[in-house]
Amino acid sequence: MNPEPFLQLDRVIHEKGRLAIMSMLAASPELSFIEMRDALNMTDGNLTTHIRTLQESGYISISKSYQNNRPHTTCSLTPSGKKAFTGYINLLEQIIQQNKPKQ
Repeated sequence: MNPEPFLQLDRVIHEKGRLAIMSMLAASPELSFIEMRDALNMTDGNLTTHIRTLQESGYISISKSYQNNRPHTTCSLTPSGKKAFTGYINLLEQIIQQNKPKQ
């Protein structure tokens, strides 16, 4: 087994909470904080921490507005986030193919 592909996995995306966020955003142009929190069953603080990490990496953008006089936060993948996620998924596929049991 070649360990090199494992070492190339993006550590920011690889964490399961951030991987879930990236996966959801890859499937939708934009999601609200509440939609993600409820779908992922995360606390506000936990989701906020993961979102901040992804934003600092340039993978997601955040938009803040108000709806019915209440704060409304939405997230979407940036172009570099889409590229990073696609690269991550492609690398996982490569790892799976290289380590598939021979029949």
